[in-house]
Amino acid sequence: MGKQRESLELDVLFVGAGPACLAGAIHLKRLINKHNESATDRKLEDLTIGIIEKGREVGAHILSGAVMDPRALKELFPDFLKDGAPVEAEVTYDKLLYLTEEAKLVLPFTPPPLVNHGNYVVSLSKMTRWLATKAEELGVDIFPEFPAAEPLYEGNRVVGVRTSDRGIGKDGKPKGNYEPGVDIFAKVTVVGEGCHGSLTKKLRRQLKLDEGRNPQVYAIGVKEIWELPKGRVKPGHVFHTVGYPLDSNTYGGGWIYHMKDDLLDIGLVVGLDYKDPLLDPHHELQRLKLHPYLQELLNGGKLVAYGAKTIPEGGLYSMPKLYADGLLLVGDSAGFLNSMRLKGIHLAMKSGMMAAEAIFQALLDKDYGAAKLKLYDDLFRSSWAYQELYSARNFHQAFHQGMLAAMINAGLQFVTGGKYWGLIERASNGAGHERMQRLVDYYGTRYAVPNRIDFDGKLTFDKLTDVYYSSTNHDEDQPSHLKILEPNICIDRCTKEYGNPCQYFCPAKVYEIQEEHGKPKLHINFSNCVHCKTCDIMDPYQIIEWVTPEGGGGPGYVIM
Repeated sequence: MGKQRESLELDVLFVGAGPACLAGAIHLKRLINKHNESATDRKLEDLTIGIIEKGREVGAHILSGAVMDPRALKELFPDFLKDGAPVEAEVTYDKLLYLTEEAKLVLPFTPPPLVNHGNYVVSLSKMTRWLATKAEELGVDIFPEFPAAEPLYEGNRVVGVRTSDRGIGKDGKPKGNYEPGVDIFAKVTVVGEGCHGSLTKKLRRQLKLDEGRNPQVYAIGVKEIWELPKGRVKPGHVFHTVGYPLDSNTYGGGWIYHMKDDLLDIGLVVGLDYKDPLLDPHHELQRLKLHPYLQELLNGGKLVAYGAKTIPEGGLYSMPKLYADGLLLVGDSAGFLNSMRLKGIHLAMKSGMMAAEAIFQALLDKDYGAAKLKLYDDLFRSSWAYQELYSARNFHQAFHQGMLAAMINAGLQFVTGGKYWGLIERASNGAGHERMQRLVDYYGTRYAVPNRIDFDGKLTFDKLTDVYYSSTNHDEDQPSHLKILEPNICIDRCTKEYGNPCQYFCPAKVYEIQEEHGKPKLHINFSNCVHCKTCDIMDPYQIIEWVTPEGGGGPGYVIM
């Protein structure tokens, strides 16, 4: 296409400016600085550490619930509050609520994994921006609008990444502002691009990092931030809900977190292993707000932000191999999340810090092979992070038998140290999309699309309105970053067999079946995409592939 591809050489490259990579870069830089202050030989001078981020700025693509366990943050910044960490409030009150369509039952006790005293309500997008300033103060280079598109290999050794091209028109031809992606080479590449990232998928396939592992199982979290009348929000109050609006066979539940500045954080998690092909997580969040308790709480308030992301819920035995020649996986990319506690920020940060310690030793020894980087896995297995994930290793599997069975199993696990039904050391599971049932199997031969609520624009909102509040933006004159690998299946099979569930599971109205020349056709509104990856995960035929769009495109989260 005419222009020469540029290259950049770093010593260590972190992919993704999330909590894992930012914590890792900070810890690594400190280890190097401390070593150089006292070392008489083997000094590590003039090393370059860089972070690339696909969002238009750090935090723009970052979303979490979020109640944060501060354990890892305290290790990184012992006086994190004095250092200015942007927490919303320390948790002072937490309850688990059971909801029916009209009633609310406050459970008399909170299950131990959901006790949050000593934790903090946070905005993770704010937290990552703060961590980014700390990293830059140490000399770490951060490059926003640089999405990693392809791994670079020498044999099976990872030697860096290639970023996405810029300035390609939707016709696939270069525009006047065309710039080829940059080849970024590094001795060690640390991938922490978030849940089900396209780069991670390629690495896992190429390097066989999933051998011997359970399939990863995911959930989607759909979230809104509301501003309420003064005095109604009680910063530090935390509620989780089970029951309505989900049925007993669908994994998930709601959250209500009280932030500062009169802001309320509400959302719904839905396991991406549900059976109903027409289930719509965004719609279920709107139904949740119609519960009398939520209606009263939100009355007089206004919506200020919206977003969605997926979550790796499979647990310890679904985590891939964490290292290879020149490569480490951290954070959500590696499955560092405790679904029993509904927490992953502290685990992500700890993963980045352990990766930093392994990289530091590799830099000292000038050896970046898998045998040397295995130190990361060794550190993990001797850490509190491993102990925590081991205790929750079989949590999600029992939800395939319904909510009641799952609650009994969770109780037994708490007593027996995580054994499945109190007996089995390691339970297996299947990929979530395999549980989706065909229309005829779920609804019978005379099915109809379930009734949907009428969105009033005050309490409940359609997807396009919510997408507006996510500040999502893509240049529409570029190739779609949502690839349909076998388009004929969408109409010839999926319409009849599953009812085109992409129309429902996408929280941003990206997928629509429209009439074109008298025939149905799948239309992709890729500019709506909030980068949650649900389509790539939950499509029953596994023919939707999410790849990185042009740098800077996507949501523009500020307080999520």
